[in-house]
Amino acid sequence: MTTARTATPSTARAINDRLALNLLLEQGPLTATELRDLTGLSRPTVADLLDRLQRTGLVAVVGERGEQRRGPNARLYALVASRAHIAAFDVREGGVSLVVADLAGRSLATAEVPVEASVDPSVEAPGEGAADAGVAERIVRTLLETARGAGVEQLHTVAVGAPGLVDPATGRLHSTGKLPGWHAELLTALRELPGTDVILENEVNLAGQAEYRVGAARDRDTFVLMWLGHSVGAAVILDGRLRRGFSGGTGEICFLPVPGTVGLPSADSCEGGFHGLVGSAAICALARGHGLSADPARDASAAEAAVRTALAAGAAGEAFLDELAERIALGAAALCVVLDPGCVVLGGEIGRAGGAELAGRVERRLAGFSPLRTEVRAGTAGGGAVLAGAVLTAGDAVRRDLFGEP
Repeated sequence: MTTARTATPSTARAINDRLALNLLLEQGPLTATELRDLTGLSRPTVADLLDRLQRTGLVAVVGERGEQRRGPNARLYALVASRAHIAAFDVREGGVSLVVADLAGRSLATAEVPVEASVDPSVEAPGEGAADAGVAERIVRTLLETARGAGVEQLHTVAVGAPGLVDPATGRLHSTGKLPGWHAELLTALRELPGTDVILENEVNLAGQAEYRVGAARDRDTFVLMWLGHSVGAAVILDGRLRRGFSGGTGEICFLPVPGTVGLPSADSCEGGFHGLVGSAAICALARGHGLSADPARDASAAEAAVRTALAAGAAGEAFLDELAERIALGAAALCVVLDPGCVVLGGEIGRAGGAELAGRVERRLAGFSPLRTEVRAGTAGGGAVLAGAVLTAGDAVRRDLFGEP
């Protein structure tokens, strides 16, 4: 026989506190009456939780609101967003972008730290060989200076989006290619910051979180983000949960064997895989084959420019866009017949440049490859999708700590 259990008073208080804090986070300042209406809690319970949350420094009175009744105006209660601060990183081979934000996720300051792109051929994986520790120190110094410039002396959590596999068991970054040694050095330096938690996540997974919560897939709990940029990747969200796989490799579609490449991928190179069809260098070559200008030295920016040029060229760009859409649809079809996500979002520089026009072409071509009905959308989280996802991830971690969320 199963014995029914009721929540203890302390558990009930914690649940009510979390409910109120999340409402204040999502909707902004509210009166006690509005909190009662939104939560369904009694007047004494709401009064008790507001008093308790003010004592902890998470909630404060920020003003008054006049109501259509006699008596004094109602007090407005708001989340104290300065109670904790976070930072987010988008780490690339050529440098980092970072943002410092408050508990509500509002950006307080941003910075860019360019790093001369170079890969030491003797380094087989991040953290091995002679990594440039000076780069990591410069980036951390920039982070702290940026935070202090915004009046922030202590960072609660830093979320880092980086290319590569993030092992779900250990949290370690494993390279699927040749990445600069300073990537691993940066993670080590950040983890040495006193009183600061560091979260490492694959960059495309963070972009997928951004599309899920503030972007093109807000109305979907199951979808796949295809990231089309310098290389390609995917974020898989099923039933509202990001799926990483056993080794963190879910979505490494750059290694996906597809027809049309010069060979097959290997454990050391994705050149023979899907990357060889829709990576930025491949798109530049395709554009030149259709008479469009695309400088391979400019890589992702040149591929993005080629797509925009083709869209602006009207009929002259049709053949290029059709062939590009067919290539993208090949990879999308492989994902769809295995996962059946019902929705594919095109992100990254190429997805952003192609917009709804490219997404529509991919959807029509995909319908010919698979019997599974799949909608294809253009990403709307923008060029800062990785940073946006990192801010959301760091904010979630802080709220779990401060709000006591599971």
